[in-house]
Order: sequence, then C-alpha cells, then structure tokens
Amino acid sequence: MTAMTTADNRNRALGKNYPFRRVMLVAEALLALAGLGGSIQLLAGVATPPISALTPLGLSSWLLPAGWLFLTVALPSGMAAWLAWRRSAWAPPAVLLASALLATELLVQIPFLGLSILQVIFGAAAAGMAVISLLARRSGWWPPHE
Repeated sequence: MTAMTTADNRNRALGKNYPFRRVMLVAEALLALAGLGGSIQLLAGVATPPISALTPLGLSSWLLPAGWLFLTVALPSGMAAWLAWRRSAWAPPAVLLASALLATELLVQIPFLGLSILQVIFGAAAAGMAVISLLARRSGWWPPHE
C-alpha cells in the first residue's frame, strides 16, 4: 500500500507533466537516425574517410567502426527516445547515458579523423541533452529511490 501511495504522490508532484519530454523524444530520435545512417554509410563505404585513417587500429574495413557507431549512438539514443515516448521514469537517465556515449564516440573519433564541424554539432547536442536530462531530474522526472 505504501508503494502505491508513493507512486501516487510522485505522479501528483509531477502533475502528469514530463518536463522536456518532447525535446528528449525528438532529439534522441534524430540522433538515433543519424547514428543508424552513419553506420549504414560506413558499411556501404559511401562518403567515408580514407581507409588509411584506420591503419593505426590495425583495421582494413569500416565494419568494426560501423558497429561501434551503432552500439554507442544509434542504439542508446533509440532506446532513450522510446523511453521518452513511453513516459518512462528511466527516460532522463537513458538520455544522460546516451549523451555520455555520444560524447565518448566523438572523443574516440578525433585522434583518428581529426576535428570536423559534425563532431562539434553532435558534441553540442550531447552536452545539451545531458543538461536537459539533468533539468528533468531536478523537476522530479527520475526513477524512484527504493
């Protein structure tokens, strides 16, 4: 009975309001699509950097980087968007995790590919979404501590 009361109080405190839900949903869905598109682009070899960029890693194809991009950007952002769509209490933490993984992906890219405007744009998106998830947490949209 106490758990129901706590959940009811939490919903009343939120007022059935999920702060930044639409921003999370749209931004994470777009980031997931960009990650998926980038993965497909790498697999297809379309507009990829020269293969010589992979030489320091001992790689001779873009297969592993495509999988890495999918696992660190497309999948986490897609999950975060889905959780936001479902109004899950786990959406803000998922957005925060997806932002951290996107930032990690970008930091791993820079030594091999150099800095590009796309990395700056996606880095700003990662930082912005991290801030939004923390603001949602401050507003009370976060999994309960039980």
